[in-house]
Amino acid sequence: MCLVSRKRLGIVVNTTVVVVALVATALDAVTKAWARHSLATHGVRVFSSLWLRLQYNSGVSFSFNQSGPLVTTIITVLVAIGVILVGIRARDGAPAIGFGLLIGGGLANVLDRLAATPHRVTDFIAVSTFPVFNLADVCITAGFIVLIVAALRGERLLAR
Repeated sequence: MCLVSRKRLGIVVNTTVVVVALVATALDAVTKAWARHSLATHGVRVFSSLWLRLQYNSGVSFSFNQSGPLVTTIITVLVAIGVILVGIRARDGAPAIGFGLLIGGGLANVLDRLAATPHRVTDFIAVSTFPVFNLADVCITAGFIVLIVAALRGERLLAR
């Protein structure tokens, strides 16, 4: 039997990306399950203009394309696969955390959409007049910000 290292085969997976993505996905799943159970009949005012209230989104960010949930589902799955294939090769440090958050948030929303009938995402965080969102959306946004800052600082985002 011939053993060849993963690196020699060209498959390099950054474990930080995987761990951050799994933690983000798990936390999002727990918070969405809580929201579907606890907020089903009423919203909760946390303070000032921050509310927790259950809402479902059959579109993508900011409820865009709500009329085509099947197309939205297919596109989000394809985008998630693309980000995963690129992100698992992230460099250590900020790029790994950024890609982990991006992948975890995207995967969490895709899994939520695929598990629901009809295909839609559970949202429950409402701030003033801003569209209602969820923890996965926060992870996606934070991941993009981390990657943009790292790129602007001149860091290479992917391992060679």
